[in-house]
Order: sequence, then structure tokens, then C-alpha cells
Amino acid sequence: ASNSEVGEAIAAAKSALPSWSATPPIQRARVMFRFKSLIEENIDQIAELVSSEHGKTLDDARGSITRGLEVVEFACGIPHLLKGEFTEQVGTNVDSYSIRQPVGVCVGITPFNFPAMIPLWMFPLAVACGNTFVLKPSEKDPSCPLRLAELFKEAGGPNGVLNVINGNKLAVDTLLTDSRVDAVSFVGSTPVAEYVYATAAANGKRVQALGGAKNHMVVMPDADLDQATDALMGAAYGSAGERCMAVSVAVAVGKSAQPLIDKLVPRVQ
Repeated sequence: ASNSEVGEAIAAAKSALPSWSATPPIQRARVMFRFKSLIEENIDQIAELVSSEHGKTLDDARGSITRGLEVVEFACGIPHLLKGEFTEQVGTNVDSYSIRQPVGVCVGITPFNFPAMIPLWMFPLAVACGNTFVLKPSEKDPSCPLRLAELFKEAGGPNGVLNVINGNKLAVDTLLTDSRVDAVSFVGSTPVAEYVYATAAANGKRVQALGGAKNHMVVMPDADLDQATDALMGAAYGSAGERCMAVSVAVAVGKSAQPLIDKLVPRVQ
């Protein structure tokens, strides 16, 4: 997407914000219920999109969609989740109350490894809370996020509430610096997460940026080594290791070290 096209997506989200944020939560929840049903009805098609572009097996693709669907299901309960609090007499003749209001125009920048699950972590909750959203998925597998946006529209999502754009760093920089964007959510590599956080924060936006991790698995001397080996293989090599929660270090304590290596090496080979 060009700068002007990214700007059009932001403008659409900004234009839709007053009406959508004023829509009663119960009405927004009804859209989410329909969206949930449409994902369930089309899960095989969505899984095929994920598999064909990313390369996951169909079972892995369906599993990742199911994980994302759980967030949509959670968003269906938004009328209760948005309730504020009231406390009487926090001080003499002083009551205290809180209300929850939308942040505004939100941006999601998502990686290639889970093209359904990670977008579904982000935009369903954001729009259910009354925000509008611009999603910038990975250019490596964009078809699934686009299909999800079509289903959201079919579920009754108004124009401009959810917008999907494709692009590279130029598009990202526009999203991070545009004054109409209020919040940014990112999942990806640590160097890019640091860049996104610093750039968006410097431009006055709320930011959450999830980078990579160094995940450790500790194997104690009294561990069941067959079970530990199975757990390590799944945790390290699931999704070909392309996930932020993949185990990259196994700490073998005491006498467990060599027996664990003996069991692990043939499995890896």
C-alpha cells in the first residue's frame, strides 16, 4: 500500500469511530456472535488459506484458528467486561466510580507465522470495545486476514470499523507516525518490536509490542525422561519452531543431562 492508501484506511477508521463507539455494547456483541459463527462455518476454507500461503499442515492451521476463535468468543461477552466500578464512601462524603471508554483508532501489525490467530488476538477485542481498527498483516500470507475481514463485514461490521492494508516498512512507518492513530499493537521479532515501540511512543501512541523470547525448559534429576523428551520435542519444534513461545534452551539439572541427550538426539535426527 502507498502512503495515500494507508492514509485512506486510517481516515476510514477515524470516520467510523464516532458512530461505532456510540453503538451500545450489546449491539457490538451481536456482531461478534455472528462473526464467531461465520468463522466456525468457514474454518476449513480459512485453514486452507493458511496452509497454502504459510505452509502449515491443515491440522495445525485449524488449531491456530481455534485458538483465535477463543478470543472472538471472549469478545462476545463484552457488555459485562466493559462494566465500570463504583465504590461508596471511599472518603467522607466521597464516592468513586470508573468507566471504560474506547481508545480510538487502533493499529495491529502481525507476523507471518500465525496469520489467523494473531490478528484474532487483536481486532475482535478492540472493535468489541468500541474502537476502530487498521490491520497490517504480513505481506507473506495476507489472504487469511483479508478473508477474516470479509467475514466481519458479513457479520454486520460497519464500513471503516475494520480495515486491512498490505505493505512493507513504508506502510508501517505511516501507521506509526500518523496523528490520527491512537494505539498500536505489534507481534514479531525483537528488533522490530523495539523499533515499533520507540517510534509509536515517540509519536504519542499507546503501544504494546511483543518480541521474541528465550524460553527455557528445566529438566530435574527425578523427571520422567520419556515424558520430558516428548515435551521438549513438541515445545521446540512445533510450528517448525516459528513461534515466540518455542523452547530454545533445555537446562538439564544434575544426572538428568546425559540420559536426556541420549533420548533427544535420535528424535532430533
